Amino acid sequence: MTQPSVSIQAADAYCRRLVRHYENFTVASRLSPRSLRRDLTTVYAFCRFTDDLGDESGDRAVAMRRLRRWRDETRESFDHDERTHPVLVALNDTVRRFRLDAQPFVDLIDANLQDQRIDTYEDWPALRGYCMLSAAPVGRIVLRLFDIRDPAAVALSDDVCIGLQLANFAQDVSVDRRLGRSYLLQRDIRDAGVEGATRSMCDRARTLLTSGVALEALAPPRLRVQLALYRLGGTAILDAIERAGYRTAAYRPAVDRAARVRIVAAALLAGVRHGEAGAVPLPARPAGEPRA
Repeated sequence: MTQPSVSIQAADAYCRRLVRHYENFTVASRLSPRSLRRDLTTVYAFCRFTDDLGDESGDRAVAMRRLRRWRDETRESFDHDERTHPVLVALNDTVRRFRLDAQPFVDLIDANLQDQRIDTYEDWPALRGYCMLSAAPVGRIVLRLFDIRDPAAVALSDDVCIGLQLANFAQDVSVDRRLGRSYLLQRDIRDAGVEGATRSMCDRARTLLTSGVALEALAPPRLRVQLALYRLGGTAILDAIERAGYRTAAYRPAVDRAARVRIVAAALLAGVRHGEAGAVPLPARPAGEPRA
């Protein structure tokens, strides 16, 4: 075993600094149980650091080298209890207490590696395969932190996480274009143009996000509110894109502060209503089967 090169206190401080400027995480963490806030911070810090290696290295060859090195470090932290990076030092206690598997973390790195190799996606099966690496693992990790292992909940979580990512893809068409990539389906672009492809992605995202209602009913109260926050936030992004006429290739629509306040209030209310209403029927489909 290699002794960490930084103290756990310093590693925790590093993770807090890494996520400090991401407002969505700040709001969600305040709605989470106090006992899990540190764990959620370390998991989110891992996600942010991984994404930053992929997006901010400045050169794809450099990004590939850094991400491969990060993947090796992550695997070693699980397989050989060796860690030197502050994020992995901070993450160790969470991994140990919740018996987290390495694969979701490795998948997140592999998604960023895929971003360095692939710029476009032809059809939905291809894009969904990418989203299962880049979005679904986050939800699966969070479910484990709340001790939710029901396969139905995992499938619903995959839907919601992918729906959120599709909403962000539709919102960020202009941003991704500057990075030399597009997540809009190439088949849709040929059939309906960029705006039509954006609308198609939004429609698919809305369908996937509806799984959040059933997922929230399976979750404990504090997670229920957090899940409602993500679902309603994703829907608000889609509404903003619709109001913009799906012209996100020209500019990036955003959800304003007043709308964000309404989303938080609605999430709190949804949590109360779910608690009073009891279970919500699950979608009629096998667990893990794509719904859109």
